[in-house]
Amino acid sequence: MSALLDSLLAGHDDAASRAILDIGLPGPRSEAWKYTPLRAFERRTFSPARVIEADTGWLAGIPAPRIVFVNGFFDAALSDIDALPPGLDITHGRDRTSAVEIETDANAWHPAGDDVFANLNAELAKDGVHVRVEAPIDIPLHLVSLNLHDGDDRAIHLHHAITLSADASLTLVEHQLGNDQANLDNSRIDITLGDRAQLKHLRLQDDGLRASRFLRTDTTLATKADYRRLDLELGAALSRHELNVTLAGESASLHSGGVLMAHGKRHLDTRLGIVHASGNTRSELPWRGLADGRARAVFHGGIRIDAGADGSEANLQNRNLLLSDNAEIDTQPVLVIHADEVQAAHGATVGQLDANALFYLRSRGIPEEEARRILTVAFCREVLAMVEDTSLRAALEARIDRALARMQDA
Repeated sequence: MSALLDSLLAGHDDAASRAILDIGLPGPRSEAWKYTPLRAFERRTFSPARVIEADTGWLAGIPAPRIVFVNGFFDAALSDIDALPPGLDITHGRDRTSAVEIETDANAWHPAGDDVFANLNAELAKDGVHVRVEAPIDIPLHLVSLNLHDGDDRAIHLHHAITLSADASLTLVEHQLGNDQANLDNSRIDITLGDRAQLKHLRLQDDGLRASRFLRTDTTLATKADYRRLDLELGAALSRHELNVTLAGESASLHSGGVLMAHGKRHLDTRLGIVHASGNTRSELPWRGLADGRARAVFHGGIRIDAGADGSEANLQNRNLLLSDNAEIDTQPVLVIHADEVQAAHGATVGQLDANALFYLRSRGIPEEEARRILTVAFCREVLAMVEDTSLRAALEARIDRALARMQDA
């Protein structure tokens, strides 16, 4: 028996819940979970989330339009979606009248075993937002998820959907923030891009030191759709994000990069599942990781090029820095090709700061500690080049700098 699953499914006695309990959590023989064992976590228990108030200070620097959820509940007072541009429609909260697009029933069931948290979300998520985009939208939309302490360890389950019609475009910025709480956030977002649609998606995860997050993103790209994404994993004691992208249409393209920043005793796990299902599709995947203290960063970069996806190009580069002797980084690039006439490459490195670059800075009179900071900042900021909005890039740079300062102070 699992104390975790028993607490999450308390009061649920339907067939789906019983199936989850019967299957249980992935064990040590699960390839998908071997770097993130759940033996200790399954002894945790969580109470259902409840509505609480959040301070407006959390929204400093987050402009409208914005959608805010606090401990899994839509917060109308903190949200600002009253004046949306034409072509942008938002349905939210428990009063959604068109929630059919966000599956929460047996149709959302995933294969048994490794997908237990996706199945829990399908069973337990009752709230979320559905964003529909029918035209080019010039202003960013901010989706904010606040996990806050309210006396008990809470379980939060949100299920969002983002749908872009043909020729539509949007910039979506996710803010996943929290204070000193030990909540579990088990949320999911489904993204569908129509023909020639363009989505820029920035996700900032900067949760508290004791928080746990099991997140999943499933994305499908139609013909000539373009998905550009940046993930900053800066917080949480235990964070796992599964990013699945299917390039289903001819000439669809994906650019997905990110930074995994693990310090103290944190455990960050990111798993990519990229599928080239049609011809002439493109994926560019630059990822960075660093770990210090006794932290552990895990990265799985899975790319599959299906039969018939001729002319596809895939490039995965995962570079990592170990900043202490006790930290650990596990990187696993995987490339499976079933098509001819493709260009595919992957590479992964784990090392320390460049000795030559460090020597150069020190020879210019820069103290060693400051030289290390400069090189580490540059290493992390490299993936921000895709952010064209200067004010938004500056805000993300500031977040990275604060996270690095926490690493140095720990």
